[in-house]
Amino acid sequence: MTSTAWPASCTTRLTELNEAATVELTAPGSADLLLDVLAADPADVHRFVDEHLAPLPEVTSVECLFATSLYTEGSRWRLGSLDPAQLSALGRRHGGAPDAEASASAPGEVDRALLDALAHDGRLGLATLAQRLDVSAATVRRRLGRLTRSGTVAFRCDVAPELTGLPVAVTFRGRAPVRDVNTLHRTLATLHGCRLVAAVTGTSTVLATYWLPGIGSVRQHETAMAARLGTLEITDRIICARTVKRMGHLLDRAGRRAGTRPVRSW
Repeated sequence: MTSTAWPASCTTRLTELNEAATVELTAPGSADLLLDVLAADPADVHRFVDEHLAPLPEVTSVECLFATSLYTEGSRWRLGSLDPAQLSALGRRHGGAPDAEASASAPGEVDRALLDALAHDGRLGLATLAQRLDVSAATVRRRLGRLTRSGTVAFRCDVAPELTGLPVAVTFRGRAPVRDVNTLHRTLATLHGCRLVAAVTGTSTVLATYWLPGIGSVRQHETAMAARLGTLEITDRIICARTVKRMGHLLDRAGRRAGTRPVRSW
């Protein structure tokens, strides 16, 4: 169910904002919208809220949670369709910890052009990228390898909910004593369907998002959390009714890509 408080024109304006990487319409509850905002620092977040969100007549209040630690996110999500050997091969190709030496230098002009092209279409091949950037394929391969090793670039593959059998997305907010935070986040990341686990500021200390097969699984996940994490107190459960933008890609009602408003955090 889509909230009638958010007309299509307002949602469209939000999806056009580069800083708003992901925009979700939620089921009736404590929040009508969830936005993942990418910004360089708190001052940029303040500017985004003050210049882009506050002027919208539909917006009556805004709550900002800053992620202080990101334990897992969408590029690490797995559907479970690969066998152990395939997962191992994938890990050898794209896994591993970020390379400190590769992280030392900031992206240059060619790197930024490469990032912009991939933000529009992550499936572009080396030859096509080389032609668009007017450089050699070897240069693209070298630059892309460095960006990947540094952690600047991470590849992910998302699937429309109707194809995954996981049509329900729920975000839990909770709090726990500081002494338990590291263990808590590691445990939350092991629960089936985990998409995001982050330590956040504000009245909550943890934010965790899961893709689930049905509404009944929300209670099952919360029960599992309570059983394994006795000090965790769940303070809110936010059900996503529809994702209209995910990491810069515009989605139709079936969750398939319908366009792109690239993320440009570089």
